[in-house]
Amino acid sequence: MAWFKRDKDSIQSPVPPEERRVRTEGMWEKCPGCRKIIWRKDLESNWHVCTKCDYHFKLGATKRLELLLDDARWTEHDAALASSDPLHFTDTRPYRQRLREARQKLGINDAVIIAEGKLSGRPLLCCSMEFGFIGGSMGAVVGEKVTRAIERAIAQKLPLVIVSCSGGARMMEGTISLMQLAKVSGALARLDDARLPYISVLTDPTTGGVTASYAMLGDLNIAEPGALIGFAGPRVIEQTIRQKLPEGFQRAEFLLQHGFLDAVVPRNQLKSYIATALDFFLA
Repeated sequence: MAWFKRDKDSIQSPVPPEERRVRTEGMWEKCPGCRKIIWRKDLESNWHVCTKCDYHFKLGATKRLELLLDDARWTEHDAALASSDPLHFTDTRPYRQRLREARQKLGINDAVIIAEGKLSGRPLLCCSMEFGFIGGSMGAVVGEKVTRAIERAIAQKLPLVIVSCSGGARMMEGTISLMQLAKVSGALARLDDARLPYISVLTDPTTGGVTASYAMLGDLNIAEPGALIGFAGPRVIEQTIRQKLPEGFQRAEFLLQHGFLDAVVPRNQLKSYIATALDFFLA
């Protein structure tokens, strides 16, 4: 009968069904600290700190400079330095391929950006490490760029800030990467002789050869809340000594309690804290 069938075509929407779907992918992020879902724009506006539990997400090298330097403006030095793969290293894939992929993804040649700018009106040099570039590992290029930054600070009589975020020395460069520990440490000794302040900022994670060299050699060593800081990771230590480690071992708060750090500073207070410290050092 007529009422059981449609004599006319149904109403057609001018928008295809696939375009009517609500696009939410990438708009939310789950906090590893409180497991709550966070609107990504809220996270970005709060410098990637959870608005519910204050968990500090990793912050890229460029974003870190935007946080610390006035008007997010700086002059970059030694940006063209790039690794030549001195050992022709290959593990699961060639080191050259890893370098090429990291450069294409991040738009930088290695795991540190050297920036000259102003922090609360005071000129300084700031080295900002990028964990996304092969785990922020320190190879010959990172060591050379940081050393040049120190030498430039001495020549221009500027204070130095290094923000560390690294898995340690870069295994793909073997002994060459380990040599950077001594080279950078020697340069920092010359900075100390010049009586210029060096503030080290340790973020999550700061481990391996970076911790064993410049990250812990600051006139002032400060860290972000919850940052993992150490030489070997907790799991490696537990497997080596066959003992359960204390709660919060190698976290920033634990290290502050045991005298390895001078302060633990939330991200939104970091710039003002460093500015106050520089005023004290350079008064």
